[in-house]
This record gives sequence, C-alpha cells and structure tokens, in this order.
Amino acid sequence: MFRIPFLVALALIVAFGVGIISTVSALKATVGFGAIALGPWVAFPDAQTENTDPYAKAHRARAGKLLYGGAEGLEFTAAMDSTGEKLSSGCSYDIIGTTPPARFWTLYTANASDQPAKTDPALPSAINAWTVLREPDSTFVIHVSPAAQPDNWLAIRRIGPFKLVLTLLDTPTAGSSGLIDLAMPAIVKTGCPDA
Repeated sequence: MFRIPFLVALALIVAFGVGIISTVSALKATVGFGAIALGPWVAFPDAQTENTDPYAKAHRARAGKLLYGGAEGLEFTAAMDSTGEKLSSGCSYDIIGTTPPARFWTLYTANASDQPAKTDPALPSAINAWTVLREPDSTFVIHVSPAAQPDNWLAIRRIGPFKLVLTLLDTPTAGSSGLIDLAMPAIVKTGCPDA
C-alpha cells in the first residue's frame, strides 16, 4: 500500500539531491567562462560585466565578492608556479618582474576556498604598489615564504596548497582587448625546506 508513494518520494529525494550537489559542485569548480591565462596567472575579464554567464554571477554572489566595473579593476589568480607545479605553502617562491600598468595593485595569498589566508598579525600578509621595494628599472622581487625573508616578504602559513591573488585597480588593461599581450610577473620556486 505504501510501496508506490515510498518509491516516488525516494525518486524525488534522489533527483533533488543530485541536482543540488551538481549545482554546488559547478559553482565551486568555476568562476565562469572566458578565462585568459598569462603564464600562471588567470583572469576572467568578463566575470564582472553584464555579459557574464549565469555561473559566474552565481559564484560571485555565493562568495560575496565585490564586483569591479569594466575599467575599475581586474583580478588575477595563480595556483601554480611558472613551471606548472601547484603552489605549496611548505615551499618558498619569488615573484619576479613587474605588473601591467595600474594606478594601484595588491597581492595577497588565499587558501583553497579563495578566502584570504590567515597569518600572524605581526607578519606581512599582503603587499601593494605603495609598499613594494623596486629595483632601479622598476622591477621587483617578492619573496613568498613561511620563513622570514629580506626586502619584500609575503608571509604564508603552512596550510598546504594556496593561491596568489593579484588585483589591478584603475587599470587601462581591464577594459582593453589586448590582455593577451600583457607581461605578468613570473612565479619561481626557490626551495622546499620541508620536502
């Protein structure tokens, strides 16, 4: 007597469960279509425009991220170094070069969930265009390491894999179609003392 309603209820639970799980996994897997990769750095220039796809809109809304206007800013993330190896907080890296033209830029580390990585408040957890020490030719070297480093140091905790987030603000490149020609800084592994 209760066999058919039970099977219908079970089928509905499975269908809704699979639908919800697949939607959540799709939102976690991508921030949208139209990625541009410049070495290890990846950006989604259309993710903040009205022409963006529904997955990017949902991902941004779920994460509660601030959206920049077309020419206000552009966010690049890197989860690998310049050789294609995943970034690991047990290793040290040098970010070498310069950023594309921008009035201001910031660089910080994020965990696998795209949340800013927590460090000791006394340690430098971010670096920006005003605080970076530059060479005479305007290039810089930023040391990303769990151990203290001289000059430009971005401290990380040993949390496993991490990402670097470089945000360019008030940049002409955000509204430009010439993003492919930009020169981004290299990410070079300098050692893994724990390996």
